[in-house]
Amino acid sequence: MWLKPEEVLLKNALKLWVQERSNQYFVLQRRRGYGEEGGGGLAGLLVGTLDAVLDSTSKVAPFRILHQTPDSQVYWSIACGSSREEITEHWEWLEHNVMKTLSVFDSNEDITSFVQGKIRGLIAEEGKSSFVKEDDPEKFREALMKFEKCFGLPEQEKLITYYSCSYWKGRVPCQGWLYLSTNFLSFYSFLLGAEVKLIISWDEISRLEKTSNVILTESIHVCSRGEDHYFSMFLHISETFLLMEQLANYAVRRLFDKETFENDLVLHDPLQITKRGLESRAHSEQFTAFFRLPKEETLKEVHECFLWVPFIHYNTHGKMCISENYICFASQDGSLCSVIIPLREVTGVDKADPASRGVSISTKGKTAFRFTELRDFEQLVAKLRMKCNATSSPQHIITTEVAAGSASDHTKDFDAGPSKMGQRDNSKTVGTEALMTVYHPQDAENLDSKMLKEKMKEQSWNILFAERGHGVSMFRTKKTRDLVVRGIPEALRGELWLLFSGAVNDMASNPGYYTELVEKSLGTCTLATDEIERDLRRSLPEHPAFQSDTGISALRRVLTAYAYRNPQIGYCQAMNILTSVLLLYAKEEEAFWLLVAVCERMLPDYFNRRIIGALVDQAVFEELIRVHLPQLTDHMTDMTFFSSVSLSWFLTLFISVLPIESAVNVVDCFFYDGIKAILQLGLAVLEYNMEKLLTCKDDAEAVTVLNRFFDSVTNKDSPLPPAVQQGSNLSDTKSDHPKVDITDLIRESNEVCVLLEIR
Repeated sequence: MWLKPEEVLLKNALKLWVQERSNQYFVLQRRRGYGEEGGGGLAGLLVGTLDAVLDSTSKVAPFRILHQTPDSQVYWSIACGSSREEITEHWEWLEHNVMKTLSVFDSNEDITSFVQGKIRGLIAEEGKSSFVKEDDPEKFREALMKFEKCFGLPEQEKLITYYSCSYWKGRVPCQGWLYLSTNFLSFYSFLLGAEVKLIISWDEISRLEKTSNVILTESIHVCSRGEDHYFSMFLHISETFLLMEQLANYAVRRLFDKETFENDLVLHDPLQITKRGLESRAHSEQFTAFFRLPKEETLKEVHECFLWVPFIHYNTHGKMCISENYICFASQDGSLCSVIIPLREVTGVDKADPASRGVSISTKGKTAFRFTELRDFEQLVAKLRMKCNATSSPQHIITTEVAAGSASDHTKDFDAGPSKMGQRDNSKTVGTEALMTVYHPQDAENLDSKMLKEKMKEQSWNILFAERGHGVSMFRTKKTRDLVVRGIPEALRGELWLLFSGAVNDMASNPGYYTELVEKSLGTCTLATDEIERDLRRSLPEHPAFQSDTGISALRRVLTAYAYRNPQIGYCQAMNILTSVLLLYAKEEEAFWLLVAVCERMLPDYFNRRIIGALVDQAVFEELIRVHLPQLTDHMTDMTFFSSVSLSWFLTLFISVLPIESAVNVVDCFFYDGIKAILQLGLAVLEYNMEKLLTCKDDAEAVTVLNRFFDSVTNKDSPLPPAVQQGSNLSDTKSDHPKVDITDLIRESNEVCVLLEIR
């Protein structure tokens, strides 16, 4: 534990303590006789006797850390520990966060003052244990009074939490307190007679990131109005950054999506915002995004454990995450293994070997998942059994059906006008087959070389399914991702899109929902339906499926139903292009739920009038170009060129610029990896064309270079006949580019960007 710094005369302490580690500024000592064979001789015996006769309040911890300054006999005790592990953790924290920083001070007095201030800050932070007001009213009230006195912000400004840290002003750190409130990030320090005060509005922050350099091993970088600010030496930097990220994101949402923000009962009222609530919300959002679960799921429990992976005969270490309706697991040992178990699929929960504290979960797919080394595993078994019983009960089924029905009841929000039945085909018969099976049925007898390759791909997936399970609860590993990069077989594409996007869970939770929407939405007339009608025949117009009423009617039903479901988005251009491709490989209801997954989870805020989500990701794309392709950045006079040229890449997942037989491979990767796949591919495209782009004299010439490149992209393994394959819509000019295979391009994009940590 950290100690309030107190002077120690080392000269008088040498007989009682043994030095184990030291450096220029700190000393780690062990109590003589502790942990030594034979008790450390006579001196050790005396010290041991002294410690034994002291009562528990007077006993001395066997390990301690002292702060020293060169050429001084005075030391300061700053930490103690009851075990070697505890004191080593403190020592390593000092080495990692403080040691390099001390070299910037000019005098020993400044060094000692800084260390003392840092340690006192750590003690205060550990003491409050939680920063939520109700957990420790007295400490929070004291911090709140200081916050109000120091910064003079409006009375309604609510303090969420506060942290001890160092703020770097110039080359010298200022030890003080960072205050996070609903609208502002504030810092205050008063040290050695110097006062430092900083107030930054969350909506003025243009960059927020964790970073490191030679002096600062780990810090938080905040850029506001062109100024850079660095904060370091947090006790728990990841927790702090997560909360800062949440508050900054909410500020942006207030600016650009006021209506949605105001409908959020918690965020709209600052008095309802707490640190615990924000952290819980952030963890739930990360949880649902990682496992592609419905947004309504909230993370309830997290357990460290091991999962037995039968096909490699190995226990992989990771975390079990439990929400209302799902049990999920993600490895943390580099094996990239994850599992999603919907409670609706669970048939039994049992205790495994008590010695290994194990839990066995059986599913309808006849797969048993064995988790071991779980704390309180017996209590967990009881909880999971109760959850599974509740999920399978008739009451739960009724509730689900009612929810599905009420969710579709948007008549009051959908401003329906007089119907135009005579002007359009309003067939309400939902299609039950993917359009590709109708317009390009596979001939099992006449197998050419491409069809043979396609069958080999299918066989690879079937082997994977046999080893790792088939369906929503399959083991997802690096092997799964490798097969996705190679391109999903035509026959499995719709099924696996549904699985990897999480749309399979939405559909399972809402039986009959899409049919109800179709019944209610078709025949209505709104601005959205008028726009849909205008764009129907612009959606893959060269594909046979959309040269007939079958494809056009299915596209109309899906787009109109979605506009009815989500009036805030309604319909946005590019949704028609994406949906037409979804309909090629998925049944109509499945295509609808895939569209829901894309618009509401995977690409939030993309498909609306302001396309805020796309613009934010384009800003990320520009930054990645600056970092990874600096030559291109130096050559381009205006970085907005990349935003203008790449907007269609993001909105249509490259479908609008690549031939359809190549674009679907990109969509495969998107449903598995999310927006990361699009960002990586965008970088790979620019890098591939680097030399030609560097010779371009203006933007028009650069656009031509990229268009010709996209024309040259092929899919040499595609089994689609020429009548189904599409050329690029952007240019009919004969390309002078050598042919580039889409699989090779995607593989290169993964290799080039393997170290990127996006979203």
